[in-house]
Amino acid sequence: MHYLHRVLSPFLFCLFIYFHTSGQNEVQSEWKGFKRLDFQLKQRECRLVLPPKPLPGNPWVWRARFPDWHTEADSILLSEGFHVAYINTNNEFGSPTAMSAWDAFYSHLTSQYGLSEKVALAGVSRGGLFVYSWAKLHPERVSCIYAEAPVCNFKSWPGGQFSGVGSENDWVRLKEAYGFASDKEAGQYLNNPIENLEKLADAKIPVLHMIGLNDKIVPPSENTMVLVDRYIGLGGPASVVPCTKGIQKLNGHHFPIETPRLVADFIKYNTEIDRKLDASNYHTSRSGLKNAQITFERLKRGRVAFLGGSITHNHGWRDSVMWYLKKRFPETDFEFIAAGIPSMGTTPAAFRLHRDILGTGPVDLLFEEAAVNDATNGRSDTEQVRGMEGIVRNVRQSNPSTDIVIMHFVDPDKMSDYRQGIVPAVIRNHEKVAQHYNIPTINLAKEVTERIDNKEFTWEDDFKNLHPSPFGQQVYARSMITLLENAFSGHLDPDDKITAHVQQPKIDPYSYDNGSLIEAVSINNTKKWRSEPNWEPSTKVGTRPNYTNIPMLIGDNNSGILTFKFSGESVGIAVAAGPDAGIIEYRLDKGEWKEQDLFTKWSKHLHLPWYFTLSSELPSGEHKLEIRLKEEKNSESTGNMCRIRYFYTDN
Repeated sequence: MHYLHRVLSPFLFCLFIYFHTSGQNEVQSEWKGFKRLDFQLKQRECRLVLPPKPLPGNPWVWRARFPDWHTEADSILLSEGFHVAYINTNNEFGSPTAMSAWDAFYSHLTSQYGLSEKVALAGVSRGGLFVYSWAKLHPERVSCIYAEAPVCNFKSWPGGQFSGVGSENDWVRLKEAYGFASDKEAGQYLNNPIENLEKLADAKIPVLHMIGLNDKIVPPSENTMVLVDRYIGLGGPASVVPCTKGIQKLNGHHFPIETPRLVADFIKYNTEIDRKLDASNYHTSRSGLKNAQITFERLKRGRVAFLGGSITHNHGWRDSVMWYLKKRFPETDFEFIAAGIPSMGTTPAAFRLHRDILGTGPVDLLFEEAAVNDATNGRSDTEQVRGMEGIVRNVRQSNPSTDIVIMHFVDPDKMSDYRQGIVPAVIRNHEKVAQHYNIPTINLAKEVTERIDNKEFTWEDDFKNLHPSPFGQQVYARSMITLLENAFSGHLDPDDKITAHVQQPKIDPYSYDNGSLIEAVSINNTKKWRSEPNWEPSTKVGTRPNYTNIPMLIGDNNSGILTFKFSGESVGIAVAAGPDAGIIEYRLDKGEWKEQDLFTKWSKHLHLPWYFTLSSELPSGEHKLEIRLKEEKNSESTGNMCRIRYFYTDN
């Protein structure tokens, strides 16, 4: 739980906790317009009132006794992001038994509800016994103390041993709660709030008391004035505000709080707010996700796809997003399609889109990422636009109402660019497409960079790699879920309907919006190229999904010319570029022969799935591609092999 508290935003952590703890005997209701949860802990009644939008870090106020008395400041704080909590330890007067229950309550709220580890204590009347008793036990857990007409010495009240009127019945209850055998033993107790204040003063815990000058129940001269005088003398910061306006009731013990705003500001000023950056700052919502919301809420179904490279293929943020959607729409029947393949950017995605996603039907929501691989793989600006635009147009040809989220993931090069005030080229290119088609985006590259610069975590110790650590995965998840929660927070009116997204004119007339894959073995037209029905590497070299134990068309420098006839504006080959990858020569429509080295910087240790676009911007009509292998090879390659998994065309 503490791990999630660290990486999830306050609201989303509370959302997680809401689902996680639902069914654990919580009762929901409303308190002064705010959501209230009631539950039992240690046989005691507990309540937690939730703010509409929690502040970072989930700060809270802990009311001791009389939680429905003078709540103006509570309402202000709730509306401004604080939680308000209470545990019923009535008639226990801050005794050790009560403190044991308070310890359990604190642990429960911080671990199960993700509340801040430091709390503002608020004690009204006898509540002063509770807040000071607990604060002296745990000064490191207290941000400040606010007390209103507080009992600071139980010998004054309920003991009535000085000028105050006291309370005989409550004195009996107090002695029972503390286990005192006699008045004498109670009188010898030396840990009232006015005593042993050294640790609180050393911790510089701010104190504010509101008092009535004519209070004869809890006389200030026997309580607040003694405590504050001693506390200041020890170096502790303390303020006293006499409330003199309005009607003073109950022997001056009940009086109006003249400045509840002052109380709220005191607590806010002395609460250390988690200054983490807001993930929403890195989101561009554009057209939003209203179609997906209507589909999920009303039709009770949802087909959601995740398209990208290894960061999408690996477990982590994708699991968290799926979990969120299922919890956010509990009655919806979801189908999730994991279409991430390591090393793949937008060009491969545009051509494999039908095979991996659309071949079994349209989707309602697509998450697409390729900023890392498009840049790392050396795709040109033109290819980056053509690939991303091809994905968008193809998906919306299948279903014009599909909502899409484009994500820009981080790597060290992008961090360096942002620190120099430069928007990385690949992000500019993908944003160009997103803006043109009014698609929401999440700039995680910029968010992670600025969070690191804000000293929230480090790359080396926390995020670790462009393949994020579990911590980094949850940084991604937090941001994505924040975007989703904001997108789905709007109310659906009865007349809200699923609408088709406007298919804009193409940015690039040669974008890959009709991409398709053709099994290479299906077009073998020469006996010298070998069709292997179930290829796997003969050496212990790595492979990738869908590139081993599959049909492969294989040739070498003795295999002659392979011919592929097609129609379309682009053509390429998807190969397994391993340690023995050769150099091909190719030509289109009897044109000049061109050269393509199939050996990549990763080929030594991996039969890398690689998409080589050999020609584009072709005129409409039929074309012929011819391929042969050269005798020469890359100096680092061990052979002259070409293993073609697919031909791909945009037709």
